[in-house]
Amino acid sequence: MALQPAAGARDLNPGQVDSNRRLCDLLANVYRLWGYQEVAPPTIERLDTLEAGGAIAERELVRLVADEPLGLRPELTAPIARAASTRMLGRPRPLRLWASGTTFRSFIGDGGGQRISEQLQSGVELLGEPSAAADTELLHLLLAALASLELPLPHQPTLLVGHHGLLSALLSQVPQEQRSAARHALTDFDPLALGALSLPDSQRQRLMALIGLRGEPVRVLYQLEQWLGPVPLLESLAVTLASVKQPATDLGVRVQLDPTFQPHFDLYDGLVFKLVCQGADAPVAIASGGRYDALVGRFCAGSSGAGGQGAAGTGFGFDVEAIRDLLESDGAPAVGEAHAPGPWLVASATAAGLGQALSRMGHLHRGGEAAELCTHPCADRSEAERLAAERGCRGAVWLAA
Repeated sequence: MALQPAAGARDLNPGQVDSNRRLCDLLANVYRLWGYQEVAPPTIERLDTLEAGGAIAERELVRLVADEPLGLRPELTAPIARAASTRMLGRPRPLRLWASGTTFRSFIGDGGGQRISEQLQSGVELLGEPSAAADTELLHLLLAALASLELPLPHQPTLLVGHHGLLSALLSQVPQEQRSAARHALTDFDPLALGALSLPDSQRQRLMALIGLRGEPVRVLYQLEQWLGPVPLLESLAVTLASVKQPATDLGVRVQLDPTFQPHFDLYDGLVFKLVCQGADAPVAIASGGRYDALVGRFCAGSSGAGGQGAAGTGFGFDVEAIRDLLESDGAPAVGEAHAPGPWLVASATAAGLGQALSRMGHLHRGGEAAELCTHPCADRSEAERLAAERGCRGAVWLAA
C-alpha cells in the first residue's frame, strides 16, 4: 500500500504537469488583462470557514488531525472571501482577485470507503460590487478566458445560467411546508418526486412545466414573465444575458437559461452558471461560479466597519485538469507542446570530456536554450542522436574531445 497514492489521489507525469502550468498561465494572462491581482489563499483552513455557513457538507471536507478543527480547502472562494473581509478590509472596493491551486474533496467510493480527490483550480473573485454589472463582467471574463484556451469546436461548449432568486420567486406560491421538497425535486430533475407532492393541480402542472423549461434565454424569459410578471429580477437578467449573446456566439458557445439549475455547492444566492463541454463519452463541466453575497456578509459580520458594499461577491473557477483531459482526449499534443521544443542533449566522447560538456551546456543555458547532460560517454554522434531521440530531446550536441 505504501507504493501507491491515497485512494482517489493520482500521480501526474511531467507532460501533465507542464500542461497544467501552461493552462494556468493562459488563464492568468487573461485575468491580469482585466485588472485582477493574484492572491494565494492557504491550503489549510478552519472547518467553519470551509463549511461556508453550511453551504458545503462536512462529509465532503478532508479533515486534519490537529488540536483545532482544521481541514483542506474544497474550493477557493470561501478562503478568499474570508481574507477579503478581514485582512484586506481596508482596500478600496471592488476587489478583483485571482488564484490558482489544488483543492481537496472527500467522497465515498464504489466500495464504500473514503476517497480523496484532488483538483487544480484557477479562478477569479470580484468582491464589493453588489450590482448586476459585476455579474455581467464575470460572464464576459469567463468567455474571454475560454477563448484563450482555444478549445476545438467539436466540444460544443454550453453556458448554463440560473438564478437562486429566480427559483425562490417561482416557489413562493408553493405552500411553505412543501417548498424545500419542491426545490430538491426541481434541482435534481426528479419529476416523480415532484408528482408525489401534496399540491393543488394547478401548482403541480406549473412545476412540471418548470422542470422542463430551459433553453434559449429570450424564450425562457418570456415564459417566466407570464408566470411572475415584469419583475426587476427578470429585467436585470435579460440585460445581462443579452450583453453576452454576441461574444458567446462568436466563440461558438450556446447560452442556455435554466431556472432550476443549481451548482453542487450551496454557496450562491444570486446568478449561478456552469460551462460544460462535450467530452468523448459524456458532458464535462470545466468551469462554474456565481454570486455569493451572503457568504461575504457572514465573514463581514465579525469585521469592524464592514458591511454595505463590502458584503457582495461573485466569481468563478476553472477545473484545469478537466480542461487538460478534454484536450488530451482529442489526441492533440499537450497544451503548448508545439511551442516548447525539448532540450538539447549534450554528450562527450569520453569521460574526460565531462567538464567540457558542462561548459557547453552552460553556454546554451546563458543563451536561453534548455539543455541536459548525458552523464556517460557516447562513442560517436549517431549514438548521441539516438539517445537524444529516446529522451525526447530536440537534438544532440556531441563533443569529440
